Amino acid sequence: MTVHNLYLFDRNGVCLHYSEWHRKKQAGIPKEEEFKLMYGMLFSIRSFVSKMSPLDMKDGFLAFQTSRYKLHYYETPTGIKVVMNTDLGVGPIRDVLHHIYSALYVELVVKNPLCPLGQTVQSELFRSRLDSYIRSLPFFSARAG
Repeated sequence: MTVHNLYLFDRNGVCLHYSEWHRKKQAGIPKEEEFKLMYGMLFSIRSFVSKMSPLDMKDGFLAFQTSRYKLHYYETPTGIKVVMNTDLGVGPIRDVLHHIYSALYVELVVKNPLCPLGQTVQSELFRSRLDSYIRSLPFFSARAG
């Protein structure tokens, strides 16, 4: 099992942070275009799920999977979206995504007066702590191939 990549978006679709670990295939387009496509897909899926669900979904859209990967999604009340792509063997990770938001993003970026909100995260401390946290997860494999 492994983690492929992680996106953090604000409520307006700005990619605040992107990291990758075991991504096997690149999109073949500039990163900015990839970010727009990912955010647009998330927006569409959320809208589709909310309209088509036969039940009132309290949590809304949490994840979807293809034959190759699983996309995990967490949205905060403030509109920050945390998206992690993993392999298919990883189960629900809502608590992991919540931890990334609350213990890393809020503590190291939002509460840091040197980090302007609404812009790409430039904090090296955030990047290194996020990387350490992801590598410590039980489903992160250093030898993913």
